[in-house]
This record gives sequence, C-alpha cells and structure tokens, in this order.
Amino acid sequence: MRIISWEDSKDMKDLFSNYFENRGAKDGVAELLAALAITLAILIVCILVHIILKKVILRIITKVIKKNKLEWDDILLERKVIHRAILIVPGILFYTLAAIYENAELTEILQRFSSIFVMIVFAFVISSILDAIDDIYRTKPISKIRPIKGLLQIVKILMFIVIAIIIIAILLDKSPLVLLSGVGAAAALFSFVFKDSILGFIAGIMLTSNDMLRIGDWIEMPKYGADGDVIDITLNTVKVQNWDKTFVTIPAYALISDSFKNWRGMFQFGGRRIKRSIYIDVNSIKFCTDDMIEKYKKIHYLKDYINKKEKELEEYNIANNIDTEQKINGRRMTNIGTFRAYLQSYIENHPGINQDKIKMIRQLAAGDNGVPMEIYAFTRDTAWVNYEGVQSDIFDHVYAIAGEFDLRVFQSPSGYDINTFKEKSRS
Repeated sequence: MRIISWEDSKDMKDLFSNYFENRGAKDGVAELLAALAITLAILIVCILVHIILKKVILRIITKVIKKNKLEWDDILLERKVIHRAILIVPGILFYTLAAIYENAELTEILQRFSSIFVMIVFAFVISSILDAIDDIYRTKPISKIRPIKGLLQIVKILMFIVIAIIIIAILLDKSPLVLLSGVGAAAALFSFVFKDSILGFIAGIMLTSNDMLRIGDWIEMPKYGADGDVIDITLNTVKVQNWDKTFVTIPAYALISDSFKNWRGMFQFGGRRIKRSIYIDVNSIKFCTDDMIEKYKKIHYLKDYINKKEKELEEYNIANNIDTEQKINGRRMTNIGTFRAYLQSYIENHPGINQDKIKMIRQLAAGDNGVPMEIYAFTRDTAWVNYEGVQSDIFDHVYAIAGEFDLRVFQSPSGYDINTFKEKSRS
C-alpha cells in the first residue's frame, strides 16, 4: 500500500477544487467545499474500516474466545473491552489521513479532535479492563478475604483525571505539565466551594459501584422521612417517592454516613416475611380430653397428627410404666400444642405461602398479654397489597378457629367486657 504523500494530497485538493470551480463556485468557496469533501471522504473511510472490524474481525475473535476453555477472555468479551478497543483504530486512521490537507491549521484542528476521541475511547477501554480484572479476581477464593474493588476504583478515578488533563492540554495546545502545576491550588479552591458536590459525587460513586442503591429500590430512612421508591439519583441528592406520593430528597453522602434499609433483597429472595403473633389467654390452656381428641381427629389438617401423636404418647407412657389415671403423670396432648400443630399444617397448605422458604409456628415467652403464638413464613407474592391480603386471610382464619380448641385470644378489657361482668354479677 502506497503512503499518501504531500503531492498526492495537493493533487486531491486541486481535483476537488477544480470540480467545484467548474460548477461555478468561487475560489474561496471551492477550497472550502474541497476541504469538506475530503473530510467527508476520510470519515467514510474510517466508518468503513470500523464496520469491517466490527462485522468481520470482532466476530472472528468472538468465535475464538467462545470456543476455547479459558474464562478470563470471556470476561473481557462480556465487559466489551474488545468492542471498545476497535474504536481506537478509526480514530488513529482519521488522525493519519488528516495530514493530507494543505491547510496546516485545519489539519491541526482535525488531528486534535481525533486525538481527543482516541483518548476518550482509551479511557473507556481501561475502565472496562479494570472491571474485567475485578470480575476475574472475584472468581478466586481470596477475593472474599481481600477485595480489590476499592483499589481499582481509585485507579479508575486517577486515570480519568489524568486523561481529562491531557484532553484539556490538547484543546489549549499546552503541555500537560503546565496544567498539573496549577492543580494543587485549584483543588483547594474547588474543595471549599464545591464541598457538597464533591461529597455527593464520591458518595454517588460508592453507592453505584458497590450496588448499594438502584433506581426503583424501596428504601426506608426515617431520619429524612423517606419510605418509598428511589426515582432519581443525581450528583448531590437521591429522590424518593413515598407511598403517600410525597417526594423526599436525601443528600447522597447521607446514604453513606447514615444507615438506611433497602428492601431489594426481599424482592430478590422471592418471598415477603410474615412475622406476627396471636396472644393466647393462659387460663384457657389445658390438657385435651378424650372427647376433644375425637373432635380433633375429624379436622382434615389434624387427622394424621393426632393418630401419630397418640401412638407416640402411648408408647412413651407404656415404656416408662406411667400411671395415666392421673393427668399430671406422663405425657399428654394439650389444646395449645394441638392448635400449634394445626397452624403449622395450615400454613404448609396455604396457596399464598412460599413453601420453598422457612415456615414455622413458634411459642414465645409468656408475658402480660398472655402466650404469644407466632406465625413465621414467607408469602409467594412480594407486592405490598397482595402480601397484606395473604397475611390478613391467614389471621382472619386463626382468630376464628382459636375457639374450636377451647382457647381464648387475649385482649385488654374493654367497656363491653366491664359492663358484661357487672350484669353477670347482678344476676
């Protein structure tokens, strides 16, 4: 391939100039049109080269990477390192072909912009490489003990600062060292004037790079009155729309310095927790009589449990030679224990409960309000309205069924209770 010489560039310029002059353009206009035509031709050449690299070379490289057994090159491909790197070639080609202009000033301007383009693409390539390094490092067991993401973020920030200085130097036609000499004084001034912006910028980097916050996340931050969805993340603030449709703006750095609750994990988990208790009056707890046991055997969710439990208790009492005539001796079923077994079977068969997650009925320590019987499970649907519907449906049934086990749900005496007590006393 023959290199385009100065004589060739002059011939091309004269060729285009003569063409436009023959069409009636004046000398100055013809030269301008000739320069635009050459620029357009160079752009077309660069675009064609990029298309060839993307459609041919990149596809070949992609096939080679996917066929081999190496993992690190797949990560480079996923991080689009090669996709971005091929953009450097058209930039360098444009820089080289810009030298065909006879006008030195125009050549210098075009080469500056092509240099800036190459530097910007180079910055994104390095950024992708650093991200790929972090992904590769995370595949190693040591990454859990000594993560390097923070170090790579610092390197990335420094790299962007250096490239920004180089780009400014190219635009101003100054040495980057001259600009670096004034960075210290400028940094002190900017850090004082733009303190909030700098803190917000750093906080924003930490929030996004550590995946602490995303648009659409449901967060709670009582200190700032925030309880809703994140709808915008800017340089200085995070905008939250509360469930009552009000808006709250939180300083970005406050999300780093203070604590907040992010509900994203609940949605990713695939279940929303139910953790609520029903309080049983201690005075209603008792041993099950034979009639009660026969009654419980007719309950669908208790039939297998009662038969199994009867056999277990009978074997235990016989093995230990226990006199069961006295209720205090041996092991017996209680109404609260049977009620707990019923609730366990009930939530295990409830269509709204996620059966792949933990589910249990547990008895907590008794207090002034009676014995707490807690239901701990996860709903299938994480949507708020549907979750509340499932939870209410369960406790509607629980409150209604407690009386079938001769259990009383505890509540503080109301005016109705007091009046009822007085009427019974009078009679």
